[in-house]
Order: sequence, then structure tokens, then C-alpha cells
Amino acid sequence: MRRIVIWLASTVTIVVLLFGYHTSTNKTSPAAATSDASTPATSSESSRPNTSPPSKITTYTGSVAQTRWGPVQVKITVQGGKITNVTVLQQPDGNQRDAEINSQALPILIDETVKAQSANIDMVSGATVTSDGYVRSLQAALDEAGI
Repeated sequence: MRRIVIWLASTVTIVVLLFGYHTSTNKTSPAAATSDASTPATSSESSRPNTSPPSKITTYTGSVAQTRWGPVQVKITVQGGKITNVTVLQQPDGNQRDAEINSQALPILIDETVKAQSANIDMVSGATVTSDGYVRSLQAALDEAGI
């Protein structure tokens, strides 16, 4: 009888912990995340007089990272020593599931990159292989940029 009670209590505890676990709540659409990261804030800058020369905008392309599901390659845009945009040039697209995973994971990775200003970002759960390839290609682009 005691074993049954312990087993039941353990099972209930595990179920409560599983349902209490909060996953990512980032619900941005791929189009919104991409456009947010790629649009520099210019409205406030255009109303102020320009006292310094504009920072040069340069792009750096990372090497192609071969993953189990396909190649991943990114291009970063840098202005004034800061990453202003990340464009994914290649991504795994062998099947519908790849497209589904990447449509959710890549905007998150891009947003995290622009926020962190480095390749020190978290992997996206469920897209570990793509995340790993993204970070490797991103680091190559950052190395080329000297960031």
C-alpha cells in the first residue's frame, strides 16, 4: 500500500512539473521579426541636424555551415560597429518540416543576434541543428567584421 501511495505522489508531482514548465512565449511572426530587425530607426534621426558624417554600412557574409539537414549561411549588416541586420542566405529546406521549423526559429535567432550584438545567443528548442549552423556562420561573419 505504501508503494502505491509513493508512486501516485511521484506521478502527480511529475505531471504538475511538466504542465508548469513554460516554453518560449515569443509569438512574433516571421515577417514581423525580419522587418523589425532590418529597419533602422530613422524617424528621430531625420528630424535632428546631422553633426557627424553618417556611419558606413557594410555587410559581411559568413561561411556556409553544413548541417545534418542542409547548409546554413548568414550575412550581417554592420553600421557604426553594431549589427543592424542579419539575413539568412541559405537554410535547410529539404521538406515541409524544415520550412516550418525555420520559419519559427530564424526570426528568433535574428532578433537575439541584434539584441546580443554577438554570436553568444541561445539555441532555439526544436531547431538545434539549424541554430548550431546559424551560430557557426554568424561567428564567421563576425570574425570577418572584426566584431
